[in-house]
Amino acid sequence: MNIYTVKQGDTLYSISREFGVPAGLIAIWNSIPAPYELVVGQSLLILTPSSMYTVKEGDTYDSIARSTNTSKIEIFANNPNLLGGMAPLYAGQTVVISFAETPQESVIMNGYAYPYIETQTLYYVLPYLSNLIPFTYGFTPQGALVPLDDEKLISAAQNGRTGALMHLSTLTENGTFSSERAVELFSSPAAMDTLARNVLETIREKGYRGLDIDFEFIPGTSAADYASFIRQLRLMLNPEGYEVIAALAPKTSDTQPGVLYEGHDYALIGEAANAVLIMTYEWGYIYGHPMAVAPISAVRDVLDYAVSRIPPEKIYMGLPNYAYDWILPYKQGYSRAALIGNDEAVDIARRFGAEIKFDEASQTPYFYYSDGGAQHEVWFEDVRSMNEKFALIKEYGFAGGGYWNMMRRFNQGFLLQNVTFSLIRPNLQRGNDS
Repeated sequence: MNIYTVKQGDTLYSISREFGVPAGLIAIWNSIPAPYELVVGQSLLILTPSSMYTVKEGDTYDSIARSTNTSKIEIFANNPNLLGGMAPLYAGQTVVISFAETPQESVIMNGYAYPYIETQTLYYVLPYLSNLIPFTYGFTPQGALVPLDDEKLISAAQNGRTGALMHLSTLTENGTFSSERAVELFSSPAAMDTLARNVLETIREKGYRGLDIDFEFIPGTSAADYASFIRQLRLMLNPEGYEVIAALAPKTSDTQPGVLYEGHDYALIGEAANAVLIMTYEWGYIYGHPMAVAPISAVRDVLDYAVSRIPPEKIYMGLPNYAYDWILPYKQGYSRAALIGNDEAVDIARRFGAEIKFDEASQTPYFYYSDGGAQHEVWFEDVRSMNEKFALIKEYGFAGGGYWNMMRRFNQGFLLQNVTFSLIRPNLQRGNDS
């Protein structure tokens, strides 16, 4: 595997010749549209196909999988342009069957998605996930569930040999999130019991494999109550084979002040849940000043604290699949960044002739551009920054990672995952893994 940074004068074809890899594959792996204009400073993932197949008239995904002794899922994961089987095949098309880069470690990768995810994007992301997490169920003061239109996501996940986890948050009937709703719940044993039983019944009915619970902005006075409720859920769900994962704010100490942190007691929740997701992203955020979403030094500080309180094999590391575009100058309390995708960020740099730079301290790419009326600053993820994050998963010995979120395509990021880790998949009866 090579990670190449584009220099002035480079072309897709000159890079293709240098590495001996077809230009068309490099374009696919790095989401480079025709006419294949590169951006100075852009990073490219260069892989080494060890087996390729040329599509013949009448071929199907099933027939290719059989004739190459592989699975459709692996074909889809190696070829993001196939959109998880949504893209039609055509005679003469080149399909990568395997890469020389062979993963040495197995992990679980989970990812969140809203019910309105584009169908093609949904099928595109499934080959890179162990579990899809539809976002989100809430609850009423009495413990009834605020429903979620999750049938399409669950069905697609099962058909794609991917599991699904139920997501529970503090969403109210009005569509807003309320930490007060959680505090009210903790004061009512009857409501907690009702909610726990409703969660179990929904998991049974819909075919979920477990629960991801994410109560944010809980006051510190409710920290023990929250951990106790997570334990209650685990004791109810585990006997039926369902796991409980708790999402945690990115803390660096037991006494870190702030409403985002005080209600998440790492030691208590780490003991109460089967596993935790550390939300190691959102340092750069919509209303904040321009900076990296997940600067590597800040991420490492959180992970160092996390493993001092929770066994690393119970931890999933949060992974950002999004970027922000700020209009300059930044004005505290007034500026609002635009949420964009990582592939979209490079497209913007290409369209406005920007040069992509790389911040060594945060291990994150960024660039400036002018749209004719305003100056912009963009921070995003690329194969370099994701390589650093995947290295942390291996270094700390984590169970895997969790993406926020799967609503956008990110070819080089997901392909990098595919050659870095072997994905642990649930044992499902249905699906495309034939």
